[in-house]
Amino acid sequence: VASYFLSEFNMVCSASVKTQVVETMGLFHDIVSESCENYFQRYRRRAYVTPKSYLSFINGYKEVYTEKLESINEQAERMQIGLSKLMEASESVAKLSQELAIKEKELALASIKADKVLAEVTESAKAAAKVKNEVQGVKDKAQKIVDEIDLEKVKAETKLEAAKPALEEAEAALN
Repeated sequence: VASYFLSEFNMVCSASVKTQVVETMGLFHDIVSESCENYFQRYRRRAYVTPKSYLSFINGYKEVYTEKLESINEQAERMQIGLSKLMEASESVAKLSQELAIKEKELALASIKADKVLAEVTESAKAAAKVKNEVQGVKDKAQKIVDEIDLEKVKAETKLEAAKPALEEAEAALN
């Protein structure tokens, strides 16, 4: 009976395992029948195992098997999705690691170039400061000379002013 009802039922197993399941179901039915007889011997009450109860047992097995199989398939699908995402993440991490290595090399080169430029700018700034100091020195000397010339000019103008009345007298005497 079990082989008839389970022959069309799809089970994920080999034919020998399916045969053993059928035999086990028959064995369970026989054990339940014996237990009912023992129950009668012991308590003088009858409990019956009917063909309907056996068919219900087979249908119950099929329902439980189907539910468990669906649950296992869902878990397998989730696991497969998780594994594929892990693989994608692994590939992404590897790719990003390669990009990071390239960027680190570029950064090292840029850092070296920046250090060179900074050294050049620092040297240029030192040279500019030196030139500025020299120019300031020349400017200070020139200002000193200008100040001396102004002082001499003031002295000369003072002497000229002092000599002007004498010049005017001399011009007047000539006229």
